[in-house]
Amino acid sequence: MTDKDKEKDALIFVIQKHHAKNLHYDLRLEMDGVLKSWAIPKEPPTVEGIKRLAIQVDDHDLDYADFEGTIPEGSYGAGKVEIWDRGTFEPESVKEKKIVFSLSGEKMKGKFVLVKTNFGKYENDWLFFKKKE
Repeated sequence: MTDKDKEKDALIFVIQKHHAKNLHYDLRLEMDGVLKSWAIPKEPPTVEGIKRLAIQVDDHDLDYADFEGTIPEGSYGAGKVEIWDRGTFEPESVKEKKIVFSLSGEKMKGKFVLVKTNFGKYENDWLFFKKKE
């Protein structure tokens, strides 16, 4: 298998900077033929020691990974969307309440973890952080 073939078969990730009602970042990971998605209220963690809230939102179609533009007022998610980072996604362990994976992008490099929280009243809350290598 050539590097080109591996690249073609690689799973993707994208992080979109979303200037909606509140500025946030949308983490999208290719899983099960869709982009599993989390809204992150602050800039994603590029170094160890920083934990971010990640709120799981609806899955998106794979072609949404290339979207940049403005969602019109009155539409769900209205506001400007730009790609903040993108690259390949390699799952290491995918469980109901914990996902361990590697990202290879311009800004996001290394192992990361999403852990579903058990506190608070929101069932879609996760913690997102960079794992110690």
